[in-house]
Amino acid sequence: MAEGEKVTISVIKADTGSLVGNHIVPPIFEETAEDILEDSVDEIILDYHVTHVGDDMSLILLHNKGEDNPEVHGLAWKIFQKTTKIAKDMGLYGAGEDLLSEDFKGNIKNMGPGVAEMTINVRQTEPIFVFAADKTEAGAFNYPLFQMFANPFNTPGLIIDPAMHMGFKFEIWDLDNHKKIYLSAPEDLYDILSLIGSIKYVIKRIYPRQGHKIPENEPVAVTSTERLNAEAGKYVGKDDPVMIVRSQKGLPAAGEVLEAFSFPYMVDGWMRGFHWGPLMPVSVKDAKATRFDGPARVISLGFQVKNGKLYGPEDMFDDPAFDLTRNKAMEITDYIRRHGPFEPHRVSSELAQYTTLPKILEKLKDRFQDI
Repeated sequence: MAEGEKVTISVIKADTGSLVGNHIVPPIFEETAEDILEDSVDEIILDYHVTHVGDDMSLILLHNKGEDNPEVHGLAWKIFQKTTKIAKDMGLYGAGEDLLSEDFKGNIKNMGPGVAEMTINVRQTEPIFVFAADKTEAGAFNYPLFQMFANPFNTPGLIIDPAMHMGFKFEIWDLDNHKKIYLSAPEDLYDILSLIGSIKYVIKRIYPRQGHKIPENEPVAVTSTERLNAEAGKYVGKDDPVMIVRSQKGLPAAGEVLEAFSFPYMVDGWMRGFHWGPLMPVSVKDAKATRFDGPARVISLGFQVKNGKLYGPEDMFDDPAFDLTRNKAMEITDYIRRHGPFEPHRVSSELAQYTTLPKILEKLKDRFQDI
């Protein structure tokens, strides 16, 4: 695959069942996915990798069919349906939890699974990171994306790299009102923060600015924004977002990308989607939901894209350099857990409407009296 040739990177994830509660993806799921994907190489996809975080399996697919492609999405749907059947046969918890329909309609979006895709022209060197989180929701990547692409305290390349000095353009979605806005850093910095500090607003994509070697319409970062509860009309689990980030040569260096996760910032989700707690960066081997269905976890896999291949992955958080971050996350966990069912550990009433709490409130409504 020559430099400049277009490829699409698709990361499609779903929870179709878990061993022992919401704990971990059974190995047979990943083996099943790999068998199906291997048979599809050179026909539908160019290369693939299968991974997991907690009870979510992620399919990382490299192909040249573009975004929202029915063949690629249909391949993922086939895998999720097959693993759902296995989950039901094994009596696993949450079998097919993220699949909101029996029928595939040509696109997996709005059917339950999360999707992050970008089409790029492959550069001479094209390092990418795939991030996947568990027990949290769309918007959980707002903080690190701002750190990577707008905060020089995290990314000194914004100051000293001429290719980055003009900043980046942010595509931000208002998930409640189904609108989007484009804002650019550094000039719109305060406006960006006024939005993305609320989980109502989610950074969907980041683009280079005019004058960058990468075309303005070619994303350098993209996240999944599917809201599972909104699609299902009831609480069926958390969104557990995925993200793709490009790196180096006029973009944040690998170390700048990872530095954005050195602070265990707070996210909502956790147990029953009803709590706030820290997001803890972990290796894939530690990507399992245990204590109070948490802490909420994020993995990072690094690849080099070249010649129609995903070279790698490197398990980027499998490093003692993140031990202090993990320790801090557990300190925060101990502190916030002591609040029990009280805010700020419990989510606000606004967020609680996306949990099963409304069923309790409905039962109590006739017992309220005027004051």
